[in-house]
Amino acid sequence: MAGLLEQAQKMQQQLLEAQNRIAQTELTGTAGGGRVTVAGTGQGDVTSVTIDPSVVDPSDVETLQDLIVGALSDLAKKRDDLTASTMGPLAGGLGGGIPGFGGPGLGQ
Repeated sequence: MAGLLEQAQKMQQQLLEAQNRIAQTELTGTAGGGRVTVAGTGQGDVTSVTIDPSVVDPSDVETLQDLIVGALSDLAKKRDDLTASTMGPLAGGLGGGIPGFGGPGLGQ
């Protein structure tokens, strides 16, 4: 039982470390071949938006809006990928290792 508790504490520490790495990671989303760039953190905060003047056309605001949405979407995908790659190995340790907490045959 002490071994299971030690393993759970170790996993909790690894989880906190992974969450901190994600929170401190800077990511960049782009659209329009890099003409619109949105930077943000792994936590989801947007820290900057850069727009190339060539895409600023007062008669075509819709294109600029679409590019901003595209850059934000790209940033969100990269954040999701970062979270999956950072947290994925930890999630694999959950489940079948502790009796009564998931794994095959539970509830059968």
